[in-house]
Amino acid sequence: MSMEIIGKEAEAVLDWMELTRAIEAGHRLAKAEVADILLYRGEDTLLSRAAWVSGLGQLVKTGAIFPGNAAKGKPNVNGAVSVFSDDTGELSALLDFHLVTKWKTAGDSLLSASRLARKDSRNILLVGAGTVARSMVQAYGAAFPGARFTVWSRNPATAEAMAGPLGLAVAEDLEAAVRAADIICTATMSASPIVLGAWLQPGQHLDLIGAYTPAMREVDNEAMARSRVFVDARVTTVHEIGDLIEPIKAGVMTEADVLGDFYDLASGAFTRRSDDEITIAKNGGGAHLDLMTATYILQKWRAT
Repeated sequence: MSMEIIGKEAEAVLDWMELTRAIEAGHRLAKAEVADILLYRGEDTLLSRAAWVSGLGQLVKTGAIFPGNAAKGKPNVNGAVSVFSDDTGELSALLDFHLVTKWKTAGDSLLSASRLARKDSRNILLVGAGTVARSMVQAYGAAFPGARFTVWSRNPATAEAMAGPLGLAVAEDLEAAVRAADIICTATMSASPIVLGAWLQPGQHLDLIGAYTPAMREVDNEAMARSRVFVDARVTTVHEIGDLIEPIKAGVMTEADVLGDFYDLASGAFTRRSDDEITIAKNGGGAHLDLMTATYILQKWRAT
């Protein structure tokens, strides 16, 4: 078997809605086995995430997170994605770390929104103005043609810098922007709730992307209590992320109130029931989603 090296040039052949269908198809296969390894040296971290989906293959995604790199003019995160053959275990491809991460992260929340947001959603609020928020403009645009985007950031200059080239509106008042939105996407590094449940309106959908540790939160307990809650993968969210750990600990919800993950797509449980309910989807990621995304990228690249 020949091993392929796939870089960012592959992005030209990718399609957001095709990716959501590939992720959904991956969840109809055998349930994924996943595991993480974390190593530390001071503020620096080496993270390896591994997944095996029988019928799809194996993947190891390794990222080196060096916060001090910004001062050196270098990216804070570097890494590589290795995909192995399901039949023989041979290394079949090395893929660009940032390409896979971008499409996995945005495709994950796009799949949730395509099932949980109202089909007539047009006003989309991005809370946070970083790399992930920028990719969500592309992703949501594929599922909600004609959508109008507004961005808010704690740093107004950051929001302006993102909004200008993309033609987005900038929100100064976060509460007012939340109340007016159909879809609210949080992609921040916040350690405490930034979107409050008291602001939410009937029919809204929230994609929570940013928080990824037990100490991080983007919404408060009231938001979780008022919403029908879904996750991409129970194994990477319920006991791993503050947005779920804290409201469960406080007794405002239980694990049973997590109504579905992507393995419930086939049964129809991962869906909106009415135009009035509020839905939340927590994007926790997981190497199995990287595997499904990397396999999709590999197949598209080979087809060209």
